[in-house]
Amino acid sequence: MLSYPSGMTVSNRALNLLADLLRGRRTDRGTRWRKLPAGRQALLVVAHLRKNDTYAELACGFGVSTSTAYRYIREALDLLSAKAPTLEQAIEVAKRKAFVILDGTLLRIDRVGMASGYDRAFYSGKHKTHGLNVQVIADPVGRLVWISPPLPGARHDMGAARDHGIIDALAAHEIPAAADTAYQGAGPTVAVPQRRRRKDPETGKFRKLSRFQKDVNEAHARRRGPGERANAELKNWRVLRKIRSSPNTADKLIAAVQTLMIASA
Repeated sequence: MLSYPSGMTVSNRALNLLADLLRGRRTDRGTRWRKLPAGRQALLVVAHLRKNDTYAELACGFGVSTSTAYRYIREALDLLSAKAPTLEQAIEVAKRKAFVILDGTLLRIDRVGMASGYDRAFYSGKHKTHGLNVQVIADPVGRLVWISPPLPGARHDMGAARDHGIIDALAAHEIPAAADTAYQGAGPTVAVPQRRRRKDPETGKFRKLSRFQKDVNEAHARRRGPGERANAELKNWRVLRKIRSSPNTADKLIAAVQTLMIASA
């Protein structure tokens, strides 16, 4: 297999954070020697997460065995996921913001059992594919505040937000939030766009929005727009564009990426 130098757009702060965590782990365990120093191991892991290089490709490029590359990545994911913020910590950050943006996104998966209908819970009818639902909270300029643990892709955004306790937390702390129509009925602190009114019984058609309602929706879209930046940045980590690992272990992968994204902000 051939190897070649390459580059990736990742902050040095994220790389240094991971390298420091790995050095701390080696010190705690009394490790005397490894094939790669902590900085190179951190670079290997970031390359896997950012570019979705396979274990074999990484092993060739860094001069280690495939099993060593696998162990290095598993070790780093454990350390990074342990550093990911909890919802309570995220709410403390959100309380200092003028408002937050709440949105859900689907992370595609390809390793899900089809027997006995197990895959049905992961199938999103909206996206016509299997995946995992994650809830993303961003600040007014689109910086990531929190990513929820994943739920099966068939779960509706509103139900997922309630399952994670996001709606109750926003209401309890009176934190204003902007969201899309999927969060209709989330409470007084969550603003959503105006929806077309029910069908006119005489014509059987949806009634049109008034000019004022359209202006409100345009203003709401401008307010909520930066939240798409956080979702886009999440999927810039190519390992999450289509998760090849088991969906039952994807929570560590998502939490690890979250830690690096927050460190890069």
